[in-house]
Amino acid sequence: MNFKSTKMMSLMASCLIAVSAQVASAETVLRLAENQPETNPVTVAMHRFSDLVAEYSNGEVTVKVYSGAQLGQETETIEQTQAGIIDMARVNSVPLANMTPSVGAFTLPYIFRDATHKYAVLDGDIGNDVRAEMAQAGLIGFDFMEAGSRSFYTREGSPVSSLDDLKGLKIRVQNSPISIRMVELLGGVPTPMNYGEVFSSLQTGVIDGAENDFVSFLTSGHYEVAKNYVVDGHLSPPALIVMNKAKFDSLPADQQQAISRAAREAALFERELMFAANDEAKATVMAAGVTVSPIDNGPFQAAVLPIYDEFPHLSSYIARIKAVK
Repeated sequence: MNFKSTKMMSLMASCLIAVSAQVASAETVLRLAENQPETNPVTVAMHRFSDLVAEYSNGEVTVKVYSGAQLGQETETIEQTQAGIIDMARVNSVPLANMTPSVGAFTLPYIFRDATHKYAVLDGDIGNDVRAEMAQAGLIGFDFMEAGSRSFYTREGSPVSSLDDLKGLKIRVQNSPISIRMVELLGGVPTPMNYGEVFSSLQTGVIDGAENDFVSFLTSGHYEVAKNYVVDGHLSPPALIVMNKAKFDSLPADQQQAISRAAREAALFERELMFAANDEAKATVMAAGVTVSPIDNGPFQAAVLPIYDEFPHLSSYIARIKAVK
């Protein structure tokens, strides 16, 4: 072998070593959209998820969390994730049901008897089947998280102490056929709008009220302009992280496992955090002058019963959910 050949092979070997080192140090960066502010427990959990992904992937995968709706509200970020414009989004199941109809079963009023029943459903075969159906919409759904129990809150001058008080009130709801129909059955006027528009709409009287859990009621500042909160607990829809399926499938198996493991642990962490945070948020808004009123929700449950027959594509899931002990 002559000198030139030896030199050429040496150069090639050096290039291969450099390329290999570059590949070995390559980092997968995933963008995750979150519409809640940094103070919300679910955002805290998303940062925990990011840390766990980095740990379990040995630094090969980085999840960057964009909180406060920097990348859009939930309906927008679901569409962006589905299209592959962003990689991941933490979303509530209510807007997600527009993409994956079976998720709607979890957004029906009073579908869960209590938290124990809820997670027996979500962590079991029913939850797995629903998440499997998300793949048909191009989304990977990870473990379900707690999004609180939603109740109605209204502006001063429009307190709700009974079902009759809801009649004619303009109530903001998420843009979901089930949520819209629920408010109609309760006698209100459903008013779909993006989450980011709710504060100013309450402040100016464009709407009379809205509905959410205590944590979002607090961290959104809605308690400043809606001083009446009635604890009817009509919805308890879970949240979850969704990921673009093509992006997930393109990753090596070890990175997929790291992300799935981190999502599971972050979901369990978030549930406990959210339960405790709702109790604290309730005390905080009461101290700030909000009237929090317990209510007999029996009339509410009776009024929304027709909804269970109006979405026949959910009938099998409804029966399965009711059968879970």
